[in-house]
Amino acid sequence: MSFSHEFELFLRARYPLIYIPTQEEERVEAAIADSAKTQGNRVVYVWDFVDGYQGNPNDVGVGKRNPLQALELIEKLSASAPAIFILRDFHRFLDDVSVSRKLRNLARILKSQPKNIVILSPQLTIPADLGEVITVIEFPLPAAAEIRSEVERLISSTRQSLEPRTLDELVRSCQGLSIDRIRRVLSRAIATHGEVRLEDVELILEEKRQIIRQTQILDFYPTSANISDIGGLDNLKDWLLRRGGAFSDRARQYGLPHPRGLLLVGIQGTGKSLTAKAIAHHWHLPLLRLDVGRLFAGLVGESEARTRQMIQLAEALAPCILWIDEIDKAFSGLDSRGDAGTTSRVFGTFVTWMAEKTTPVFVVATANNIQALPPEMLRKGRFDEIFFVGLPSQEERRAIFAVHLERLRPHTLKSYDCDRLAYETPDFSGAEIEQTLVEAMHIGFSQNRDFVTDDILEAASQMVPLARTAQEQIQLMQDWAASGKARLASKHSPLSCRIQQQIKQTDE
Repeated sequence: MSFSHEFELFLRARYPLIYIPTQEEERVEAAIADSAKTQGNRVVYVWDFVDGYQGNPNDVGVGKRNPLQALELIEKLSASAPAIFILRDFHRFLDDVSVSRKLRNLARILKSQPKNIVILSPQLTIPADLGEVITVIEFPLPAAAEIRSEVERLISSTRQSLEPRTLDELVRSCQGLSIDRIRRVLSRAIATHGEVRLEDVELILEEKRQIIRQTQILDFYPTSANISDIGGLDNLKDWLLRRGGAFSDRARQYGLPHPRGLLLVGIQGTGKSLTAKAIAHHWHLPLLRLDVGRLFAGLVGESEARTRQMIQLAEALAPCILWIDEIDKAFSGLDSRGDAGTTSRVFGTFVTWMAEKTTPVFVVATANNIQALPPEMLRKGRFDEIFFVGLPSQEERRAIFAVHLERLRPHTLKSYDCDRLAYETPDFSGAEIEQTLVEAMHIGFSQNRDFVTDDILEAASQMVPLARTAQEQIQLMQDWAASGKARLASKHSPLSCRIQQQIKQTDE
């Protein structure tokens, strides 16, 4: 349901107090004005703290620096005159006892009158005593059609014509920005070289990074990792490569739904985070990193509001990859937390969105402890697939050594014995292999020479891998994966061989 349709429905149903959290005052006020005309040509009154009421000559300046007086005017006007009262930034006064009481009194009166109060605010803050009388409507960021219209209007001012492909790229890049920001960034491009060019997409991306930084919830994560940078994990890579074109119009015409997401579970340091970065780079989609801890705030209701803001921003930037690292630490032990149910409500909002979302936001979540996750997170419909990423096999360790050495010493790669290195590092994870190479480089650098295979072996002999220090926990995770509760990311990992042997023994 569109905003205009929902808002007009609430007007006809005589909802007395409507709260619209948005940063786009000008755009939402224009939408409200359009709705007012279709709903009996209602008069629109606009109030703010500095100037009072504006627009109507008889009431200009009324309620200036006096929010209670602004509410009293609503009660004084004719009961039969249809009107909409827009109160800007009124959330700042809702905790005042006189303002709160007056709003509750007005809520009773306006149920029988064709009047509605609309509170505009950049954030959602509703005191508990007003929760029953206030109705919240989300005002979405501009859709592609609205963005296209605005871009075409700005380009027409330069008497320039753009190729359809360039226009489509600009519109797609602008998704997730407010109309004001789109105007500013394109005006900057026009001021720079007198026209809008395809290269100006970089300016738009920088504007997106700026707005994401301001929210302090999501991080715009640049990545250059390739699928080829991942050593091993053949099953997982094959699964990802098959879905490379799943976000295209051709896939929609074929009838394919948007991919929903992927949960990567496994031992620390086995390449789960690297996989998330490689997916975004391979699919040519922006990577947004969510630190779930940032969703939680001190004020009542603020955590839920930040969760909704995160969802709105991710959907506006779609198609994109939403990367949630170590999701098990954020939502473990929901029932035992003493936070008045805030974590449970945030979790409920998040998993409901994951199940019902229709926008192309591909969620990549990683977890080290699958048993800490609530069962609701694991059921089908949240993710397309759950992959278990275990310790690499000898062949995979060889591939991991080769990937890192090709990056560090591309011209002398053949001088390193990758087969021997893989054989001498059983139970090492990908992260531990990388750290071994770093230690070997320190050895060579301290002796004013390049590091060699023997240096790597010496570094490996001094390192105790996690598979030995946390042997019991890792064994539990492997037993969980071996029971068939997740798909194995690797075809030839030690766990895969173990499962194949179990199957063979069962058949015999």
